[in-house]
Amino acid sequence: MARGRAGDPDHAVELLWREDDAEPRPGLSLDRIVRTGVELADSEGLAGLSMRKVAERLGFTTMSLYRHVPGREQLIDLMCDTVAGERTAAEAAPDGSAADGSATEGDGWRARLEACAREGWELRRRHPWLAEVRGGRHVPGPNIVACYERMLGAVADTGLAPAEVIAVAGLVGRFVDSEALLLVEAAEAERRSGVSEEEWWGSRDTLFERLYDYPTLTRLWEGGGFDQPEDPFEFGLARLLDGVELLIRQRYESSDETGVCVVCGTPVDRPAAGRPRAYCSSSCRQRAYRRRRTGRD
Repeated sequence: MARGRAGDPDHAVELLWREDDAEPRPGLSLDRIVRTGVELADSEGLAGLSMRKVAERLGFTTMSLYRHVPGREQLIDLMCDTVAGERTAAEAAPDGSAADGSATEGDGWRARLEACAREGWELRRRHPWLAEVRGGRHVPGPNIVACYERMLGAVADTGLAPAEVIAVAGLVGRFVDSEALLLVEAAEAERRSGVSEEEWWGSRDTLFERLYDYPTLTRLWEGGGFDQPEDPFEFGLARLLDGVELLIRQRYESSDETGVCVVCGTPVDRPAAGRPRAYCSSSCRQRAYRRRRTGRD
């Protein structure tokens, strides 16, 4: 029975990569268990997920599930990998472009890395419980590894050192998770109290009366800074990518070898004399300038 291998990471790998040879019972399969777990977590969050509740939804006993998956933690790993297989963008069209206009292999590193971040963001908006999966010992499956591969591939040829490429991918992933977790926490607080974030803060008059003693906060408040705040995900992602672009430029300018365009990743020959070229063309230079001025290409 699979339950006896609940603490075996190698068994988790077998399950995630579908190498487990357990015979499924009629009407019950690992895929059905995982999909039901996803549905339950989507509606109740991870706090509402249990092997018992999954079994009840399927019409089986809890012990029946343990023949296929050893425990709740392994079920969560399977659920994470299953939803990671959902692509927000359609697969690339025959001509090499993405059917919905998203970034493809032919785009620059920034567009591709941004597309990975947005894909992860939309995935967590559809399945908020993903942001609640904490800890570093969750075994990844093929879909999660494929997502990670795309992130690494976006910046692998930018001239960054291997360790920096891995650090960039990790930084972007943690940013997406942290922003998604804020949404989960706000939604959970609203479920518990029955009061929205806007209503709760709108009732804090006793606090607001005391804030006039803080001049900078008051000046920004009266200047409208809190009336139309920046979208935290959009603002944070743009600034994060700006920082990666600056790092790529610094690595290129300090290198004695042929570098790459800091915008699109196209190889750029280092001139024999003078300032190193950071861009492959005037159009990429203009894109970088517009981005610094407006935050958009």
